[in-house]
Amino acid sequence: MKGKRETYNLRNMKDYKNYYTIKATPEEVFLALTTPLTIHLWSGEEAEMSTEQGFEFSLFGGDIVGIILGTEKDKKIMQQWFFNQETPSVVELMLHTKKNYTSLELRHSNIPDDEYDEVVNWWNTMFMGRLMEFYDE
Repeated sequence: MKGKRETYNLRNMKDYKNYYTIKATPEEVFLALTTPLTIHLWSGEEAEMSTEQGFEFSLFGGDIVGIILGTEKDKKIMQQWFFNQETPSVVELMLHTKKNYTSLELRHSNIPDDEYDEVVNWWNTMFMGRLMEFYDE
Protein backbone atom coordinates (compact mmCIF):
# COMPACT_ATOMS: atom_id res chain seq x y z
CA MET A 1 0.00 0.00 0.00
CA LYS A 2 1.39 3.37 -0.99
CA GLY A 3 0.77 6.52 0.98
CA LYS A 4 2.11 8.91 3.53
CA ARG A 5 4.38 7.27 6.06
CA GLU A 6 3.90 8.26 9.69
CA THR A 7 6.43 7.98 12.49
CA TYR A 8 5.52 7.34 16.10
CA ASN A 9 7.31 7.94 19.36
CA LEU A 10 8.52 4.49 20.35
CA ARG A 11 9.89 5.36 23.80
CA ASN A 12 9.53 2.59 26.35
CA MET A 13 7.00 3.35 29.06
CA LYS A 14 6.53 2.13 32.62
CA ASP A 15 3.77 2.30 35.23
CA TYR A 16 4.15 3.12 38.92
CA LYS A 17 1.78 2.22 41.76
CA ASN A 18 2.16 2.91 45.47
CA TYR A 19 0.15 3.49 48.65
CA TYR A 20 0.80 6.34 51.08
CA THR A 21 -0.54 6.82 54.61
CA ILE A 22 -1.66 10.37 55.32
CA LYS A 23 -2.76 11.44 58.80
CA ALA A 24 -5.83 13.33 57.61
CA THR A 25 -9.35 12.61 56.41
CA PRO A 26 -10.04 11.95 52.72
CA GLU A 27 -11.90 15.30 52.64
CA GLU A 28 -8.80 17.13 53.89
CA VAL A 29 -6.50 15.28 51.49
CA PHE A 30 -8.82 15.95 48.54
CA LEU A 31 -8.76 19.68 49.32
CA ALA A 32 -4.97 19.56 49.72
CA LEU A 33 -4.69 18.11 46.20
CA THR A 34 -7.24 20.33 44.46
CA THR A 35 -7.02 23.79 46.09
CA PRO A 36 -4.18 26.10 44.93
CA LEU A 37 -3.76 27.79 48.33
CA THR A 38 -3.55 24.47 50.19
CA ILE A 39 -1.17 23.02 47.58
CA HIS A 40 1.05 26.05 48.17
CA LEU A 41 0.90 25.51 51.96
CA TRP A 42 2.20 21.94 51.85
CA SER A 43 4.43 22.13 48.77
CA GLY A 44 5.83 25.64 49.09
CA GLU A 45 5.25 26.01 45.34
CA GLU A 46 2.77 27.89 43.17
CA ALA A 47 -0.11 25.93 41.62
CA GLU A 48 -3.05 26.38 39.30
CA MET A 49 -5.59 23.67 40.09
CA SER A 50 -9.29 22.89 39.94
CA THR A 51 -11.66 19.93 40.12
CA GLU A 52 -13.25 20.97 36.80
CA GLN A 53 -12.90 18.41 34.01
CA GLY A 54 -10.78 19.80 31.18
CA PHE A 55 -9.01 22.35 33.41
CA GLU A 56 -5.37 22.86 32.41
CA PHE A 57 -3.43 22.71 35.66
CA SER A 58 0.10 23.59 36.68
CA LEU A 59 2.00 22.35 39.73
CA PHE A 60 5.36 23.20 41.26
CA GLY A 61 5.67 26.51 39.49
CA GLY A 62 4.91 25.00 36.07
CA ASP A 63 7.26 22.01 36.30
CA ILE A 64 4.20 19.73 36.06
CA VAL A 65 1.42 20.57 33.60
CA GLY A 66 -1.61 18.65 32.46
CA ILE A 67 -5.37 18.39 32.20
CA ILE A 68 -7.97 17.29 34.74
CA LEU A 69 -9.66 14.19 33.32
CA GLY A 70 -12.14 13.93 36.17
CA THR A 71 -12.68 13.94 39.92
CA GLU A 72 -14.95 12.24 42.40
CA LYS A 73 -15.21 14.45 45.48
CA ASP A 74 -13.13 13.16 48.40
CA LYS A 75 -12.42 9.88 46.54
CA LYS A 76 -10.60 10.20 43.22
CA ILE A 77 -8.61 12.55 41.00
CA MET A 78 -7.61 11.69 37.42
CA GLN A 79 -5.13 13.83 35.53
CA GLN A 80 -3.25 13.68 32.27
CA TRP A 81 0.38 14.80 32.59
CA PHE A 82 2.75 15.79 29.81
CA PHE A 83 6.44 14.93 29.63
CA ASN A 84 8.32 17.32 27.38
CA GLN A 85 4.96 18.15 25.78
CA GLU A 86 5.08 14.96 23.72
CA THR A 87 4.01 11.98 25.76
CA PRO A 88 0.90 12.18 27.95
CA SER A 89 0.67 9.98 31.00
CA VAL A 90 -2.23 9.39 33.37
CA VAL A 91 -2.16 9.96 37.13
CA GLU A 92 -4.89 8.50 39.33
CA LEU A 93 -5.07 9.44 43.00
CA MET A 94 -7.59 7.35 44.94
CA LEU A 95 -8.42 8.15 48.55
CA HIS A 96 -9.38 5.26 50.81
CA THR A 97 -10.79 5.86 54.30
CA LYS A 98 -9.00 4.05 57.10
CA LYS A 99 -9.55 4.37 60.87
CA ASN A 100 -7.75 7.64 61.61
CA TYR A 101 -6.10 8.36 58.30
CA THR A 102 -6.30 8.19 54.52
CA SER A 103 -4.65 5.56 52.39
CA LEU A 104 -3.77 7.33 49.16
CA GLU A 105 -3.39 4.98 46.20
CA LEU A 106 -1.26 6.42 43.42
CA ARG A 107 -1.26 5.00 39.91
CA HIS A 108 0.93 6.78 37.38
CA SER A 109 0.94 5.13 33.95
CA ASN A 110 2.89 5.73 30.77
CA ILE A 111 6.04 7.17 32.38
CA PRO A 112 8.95 7.41 29.91
CA ASP A 113 11.48 4.72 30.80
CA ASP A 114 14.38 7.17 30.87
CA GLU A 115 12.52 9.37 33.39
CA TYR A 116 11.00 6.60 35.55
CA ASP A 117 13.49 6.64 38.47
CA GLU A 118 13.38 10.44 38.65
CA VAL A 119 9.56 10.46 38.60
CA VAL A 120 9.29 7.79 41.33
CA ASN A 121 11.80 9.66 43.50
CA TRP A 122 9.87 12.90 42.93
CA TRP A 123 6.59 11.27 43.98
CA ASN A 124 8.11 9.84 47.15
CA THR A 125 10.05 12.91 48.27
CA MET A 126 8.83 16.12 46.70
CA PHE A 127 5.13 15.34 46.39
CA MET A 128 3.97 12.67 48.84
CA GLY A 129 6.84 13.28 51.23
CA ARG A 130 5.89 16.95 51.61
CA LEU A 131 2.16 16.17 51.78
CA MET A 132 2.61 13.55 54.53
CA GLU A 133 4.99 15.84 56.43
CA PHE A 134 2.40 18.65 56.29
CA TYR A 135 -0.14 16.47 58.11
CA ASP A 136 2.42 15.03 60.53
CA GLU A 137 3.01 18.48 62.04
